[in-house]
Amino acid sequence: MTDTAHRPETRPLPRTTSSAIADPAPLGLAAFALTTALLSVVNAGWLPDTVEPVVFGLALAYGGIGQFAAGLWEFAKGNTFGATAFCSYGAFWVSFWWLTGHTDLSGASADDAAHAIGWYLLLWGIFTAYMSVAALRVSGAVLAVFVLLTLTFLVLAWGEFANSTGIHHLGGYLGMITALAAWYASFAGVTAFTWQRQIAPVGPRD
Repeated sequence: MTDTAHRPETRPLPRTTSSAIADPAPLGLAAFALTTALLSVVNAGWLPDTVEPVVFGLALAYGGIGQFAAGLWEFAKGNTFGATAFCSYGAFWVSFWWLTGHTDLSGASADDAAHAIGWYLLLWGIFTAYMSVAALRVSGAVLAVFVLLTLTFLVLAWGEFANSTGIHHLGGYLGMITALAAWYASFAGVTAFTWQRQIAPVGPRD
């Protein structure tokens, strides 16, 4: 009996490997940074609340869809941390777009509405706090983003619970600093690719 297993035409074809996937983190960080920066300008009182709808489209398209897409590519790369972070904050921006532009809270009292938004921000702060623990093993730049974002969420929640414009403005300033940190981390990733070396230090913590 002839063994056909070793004939060239019957051997299984070798598995093809897909081309390398580009690092999606700079996109996710840039989408987060730009959207956070614009909203924080409003939260800090640099622009009046009446122009907040300018943020909505950006929150949906860039902060939401763009960042969520980056998270899906992190899944493809096998990066659990990046996938969880970018998909979660992408979903946050979509939920913010819906909450601020499509949610009717007219049936609630002003205090109840503020407390509900306060809880919304507080719970995101808790999530960001435990992601900060995971970021301890990523890099100093990414850790700074998560620590600053945790403080931003907590202070904004405090402002809602206390019904304090001053505290809310403080949260806006923290948000702007957070955005700058995220932009730096994004810049470091993009330039590391184009220059083929790390020109912006990130403080790896592996």
